[in-house]
Amino acid sequence: MYIQEDMTRRHPWLAGLLLAGLLCTGLISLPAGAAVIEEIVVTAQKREQNAQEVGIAINALTGEQMEQLGYANAQQVTAMAPGVHTVQPNGEANYALAIRGVATSDFTTNVESPIAVYLDEVYISQMSGTGFMLYDMERVEILKGPQGTLYGRNATGGLAHFVTKKPSEELDGYVRLTAGKYDQFKFEGAVGGPLSDTLMARLSISTNDHDPYIRNRIGRDLNDGNEQAARLQLLWSPSDSVDVLLNVRGMDQDIDTGFFEHVTSAVPGQLTPTLVNDVLGYIDNDGDVYAGDYDAPGFNDLETRGYTATVNWDLENFTFTSITDYSTVERDYIEDSDASPVPLFNFFLNTDAEQFSQEFRLQGETEGMNWVAGFYYMDLEIKDANGAETEPFIDPAGDTPDVSGLDNPYQSTTESYSLFGQVEYDLSDRWTLVAGLRWIHDEKDHDLAVNAVDFIPGTTLRNGNPNILATIATYSGDREDDEIAGRLGLNWNVSEDVLVYFSYNRGVRSGGFNAPVFPLNPPLGYTDDVISFDPEQLDAYEVGFKTTWQDGLVQLNGAAYYYDYNDYQAFQIIFLDTLTTNADAESTGAELELLASPVSGLDIVLGAAYNDIDVDLGSGTPETTSVQSPQWNLNGLLRYEFGLFGGTMALQYDVHYRSEHFFSLTRAETVTENGYTLSNASIMYTSGDERWSINAFMQNIGEEEYLVQTFDLSGPDVFGMTEQYYGRPRWTGLTFTYNFGN
Repeated sequence: MYIQEDMTRRHPWLAGLLLAGLLCTGLISLPAGAAVIEEIVVTAQKREQNAQEVGIAINALTGEQMEQLGYANAQQVTAMAPGVHTVQPNGEANYALAIRGVATSDFTTNVESPIAVYLDEVYISQMSGTGFMLYDMERVEILKGPQGTLYGRNATGGLAHFVTKKPSEELDGYVRLTAGKYDQFKFEGAVGGPLSDTLMARLSISTNDHDPYIRNRIGRDLNDGNEQAARLQLLWSPSDSVDVLLNVRGMDQDIDTGFFEHVTSAVPGQLTPTLVNDVLGYIDNDGDVYAGDYDAPGFNDLETRGYTATVNWDLENFTFTSITDYSTVERDYIEDSDASPVPLFNFFLNTDAEQFSQEFRLQGETEGMNWVAGFYYMDLEIKDANGAETEPFIDPAGDTPDVSGLDNPYQSTTESYSLFGQVEYDLSDRWTLVAGLRWIHDEKDHDLAVNAVDFIPGTTLRNGNPNILATIATYSGDREDDEIAGRLGLNWNVSEDVLVYFSYNRGVRSGGFNAPVFPLNPPLGYTDDVISFDPEQLDAYEVGFKTTWQDGLVQLNGAAYYYDYNDYQAFQIIFLDTLTTNADAESTGAELELLASPVSGLDIVLGAAYNDIDVDLGSGTPETTSVQSPQWNLNGLLRYEFGLFGGTMALQYDVHYRSEHFFSLTRAETVTENGYTLSNASIMYTSGDERWSINAFMQNIGEEEYLVQTFDLSGPDVFGMTEQYYGRPRWTGLTFTYNFGN
């Protein structure tokens, strides 16, 4: 009760939204006309089902809903999903997802996230490849809790599945233009239709450009926008029973980034912003978190490519599906890590990844039973590097090159095989048993070196610098792991409008290897115990309900869960290195979500999520909490639509609150975000024939200055400072959309 009263006092908007939600559930007669409530068909269990009939906690949005709500990126989509948010380990360069307190802040590219991201059923292994642009989408599905039985990789905490719009038999498409703050210009468009009686195509493109919003007082400004993406799909249907879909896609991003706010931290773990940083002889105390002095402005140069062939063949008793994919990610990233005019430390990441995957799947149904079985294979080759440009290195001969530092190339290979199956069996008209199992075999090799090098212009600078002054450390290792994921669930259809489900899930996350930047001093060292970490296992117990009221105009869903981890993969920063180690952990939590249309044209969305996770690192270390895991996530949305000038006008306001959370297991002041509230608003007018619309929006109305990442480099033994990365400032814009065809 104290928590609830404190939150409503600090956030009066919450009380109003909660009151509105309670009122709407008590209404007797509700007219039709819901814009954000509709029957959403998902494929969470590899077949089409109404999301309200699946015994899994799911948040889903159709492409039409995203258009109506004005959502254009992953952050907006996840903000309205209780217990879900995006994570930016190193700024706008890449994204990861956090679900129910399960997250990672490790930006090392060979470490896979515990929240899997799929694009058209293809697993995206590289976090630097998950920041793709959202355009021409059919729907987005967010599945909470372990999903390792039916999905191929590392879905310990859940997954997000982004499904693009496919070619159709009739000509259709759209054009969308956005003009916004910082001279933003964004173009998005698609066109699709038949090329012959059996062949259809769809071409989708998107571009986004804007000026920097970070002011560099001594050089080039940072955090601009410069990205382009395109996707071509060909759908061939030679018969009623066979279709073949070819998907070719790509994205390029070239931005100036690497912005961090410099905060003096003279004492380890503490912020001392009023003191001069004695290590660097610098202080930034102007109070502007969107400005700094960067002697070496950073950049992120990213190129992703993907090629997928999906075959569906309907046979007499089952359907055969084959998904073949080849994807690449190339990335060159560097930042001014000391965030000062001093040429001390510029950290970089370099990615060159190739991924091949193949899935074969059979699925069918008989009276009272649905089943699916299959085989999955993935081959991943990574030729990456990390390192740093540091102070000039003086060699024994007394020569001082312009710039020196570390270039640490590492090569990792992963081969993963798995067999999986799941059965849904109707025990009666009201009870359904769900049972699934997946066997996974992983083979991994990892080789790395820590090289002191000269950064000489005209030669390779990162990931293979030939100007090696000394090889300081090396590591070579391999591992083989067999893992079992499983699911056992019981669905109780109390009525046509009420589902109660009980489930046990075994989730697994593959073992792997660290890639430290600096030589690890004793007692660490480059040994298997430090570099290699074991697979993570999660036993998840969940009970939930999904209800629909007032002829579909009110939905109330909820869930409660308990997670018990074995060999939890805990992310830590030790000195200047990111390391993943195994630990024990357990987590409890609950979620509640209300969607309602109490009167014609009015939509209300309310969500609340609570999570409490404890991590035990052992060796007498006090228990801590996971990174990026606030105890409370609250969200709300009000949307009112009414007729005007032959069309419709929609007024929308949404808000999202995250309580205190941490960016490192130390929970020190330097890695703490005290909590924040973000609110957005928009006004959209849509023509009567729904051909065109215009949307004026404002994001971060309150100009909240909120941390999305920090790195503790405090104390005289490191850099005497903390890196702080802030989310975007207030952003305004205008979007025009025109739809053509059917």
